[in-house]
Amino acid sequence: MRREDIRNSLIVSCQPVPGGPMDHADFVAGFAKAALKAGAKALRIESVDYVKAVRRVVAAPIVGIVKRDLPDSPVRITPFVADAEALANAGADIIAFDATDRSRPASVEELVRTAKARGKLTMADCSSIADAQRALAVGVDFVGTTLSGYVNGPEPVDPDIELIVAMRKLTPYVIAEGRIRSPEQAVAAAQAGAFAVVVGSAITRTEHVTSWFNEAIGKAYQRPHDTNQETVLSIDIGGTKTMAALISGAAVLEEIVVPTERDAGPDAWLATVCESTASWRNRYTRIGIAVTGLIQGGNWSALNPATLLIPDRYPLQDRVSDLLGRPAYAVNDAQAAAWGEYKFGAGAGGDLVFLTISTGIGGGIVINGKLLKGLAGHFGLIRSPSQGQAPFEDQTSGRWIAREALAAGHPIDAVEVFDRAGNGESWAADIVSRSAHRAAMLCQDIQLMLDPDVIVIGGGIGLAQGYLDLMGSHLSGLPQRLAPRLVKAKLGRRAGILGAADLAGEGK
Repeated sequence: MRREDIRNSLIVSCQPVPGGPMDHADFVAGFAKAALKAGAKALRIESVDYVKAVRRVVAAPIVGIVKRDLPDSPVRITPFVADAEALANAGADIIAFDATDRSRPASVEELVRTAKARGKLTMADCSSIADAQRALAVGVDFVGTTLSGYVNGPEPVDPDIELIVAMRKLTPYVIAEGRIRSPEQAVAAAQAGAFAVVVGSAITRTEHVTSWFNEAIGKAYQRPHDTNQETVLSIDIGGTKTMAALISGAAVLEEIVVPTERDAGPDAWLATVCESTASWRNRYTRIGIAVTGLIQGGNWSALNPATLLIPDRYPLQDRVSDLLGRPAYAVNDAQAAAWGEYKFGAGAGGDLVFLTISTGIGGGIVINGKLLKGLAGHFGLIRSPSQGQAPFEDQTSGRWIAREALAAGHPIDAVEVFDRAGNGESWAADIVSRSAHRAAMLCQDIQLMLDPDVIVIGGGIGLAQGYLDLMGSHLSGLPQRLAPRLVKAKLGRRAGILGAADLAGEGK
């Protein structure tokens, strides 16, 4: 076969749960035929026997693998040269194998050479961009995201779209694989540049799909049933833009974004919100407001004027109620985002700390189902003698990254610094690494102080490509019990408005 035979295609991984009721050649062959009949262009099949069984009944391309649990190596996918030879003889068109940088029985180069000697294409199952670079250097035909999240730390929930994007800069032959459980996630992988997309458990592992639905339904029945869920106007005033949205539960019904004119002041910002949302006036019963800085008794004060300058104890809550004629609830934006991630996102209802790393650094804490308010979570303002008493965010955030770039002779913003780091410029990579190291050390301290189930990382810097991996690498030497579990925020820019709306609706 040619590589072009699977361009822009769906590959279905027909791998039953080992030892499960469908772990039989007849079922695997049936899965394969059904998948192809529904439009899949290729298959991923585990074990030599199952490759033989499927090859007997289909002509479509087969990606073949062998899985082994070895006592002296963590490599599980096609670890031996003999496995590659057997898969080729069984009828696989593409030989896939673990390409991670770990102790292994056979090198990636040996596996590539073995497959190519038999006229087969090769696929490197990677965990990182570095894995892909090494595999491409020895002639692999495809690189896949298969092992992202399975090498170090806890397994993520979502597919690694960022790794797809990064790999696409190296080669057009990127196969997206791993935790793709919905059509929407498959589309996101394709739009990120994947040459082809592999879906497995969501199609062929009945046990897994059933458990997902069962868990979701169980959670739904644990919540009070409310058929008359109220609609809330939620407002998030940030340093560069203000977002307003109509929210019902976790649903964003409508949304607008307007610039925040930094020098205009809060009266002008609220007047702009009133004007922009005038057509929604009769559609909401409450108002939630998320803002940077400190909220006490509904009054708003700046903690770091460099982020946004606000008159001290500005009566935000009362002013919004007077302007819009509805009860209003004000909360710090990072605390609102923490609550949003707790209720609807990565927190999954457990104890969490939310850390947003962006232009500045903020955070929120939810313990035992309660959001801690006031100063709680303002991690960016922590001061350390080792850093000359400067606030933590002034040594780590996007503003700091831009200042360090300028000091190095590069008058660029943090986004460009990340781009330069991704292109191999060592000065930029050093700045990003120092920021990630400090953020990681903060998370270690947070774990020791609060012991949350997860620390959810958000913000433009926190979610920038490779940053969370860097944080993880700086924590890799910790004992498992002391290591924080870092996960990506799921709600993105909407975390604050969803959290503020829920808090306003519940009167918290």
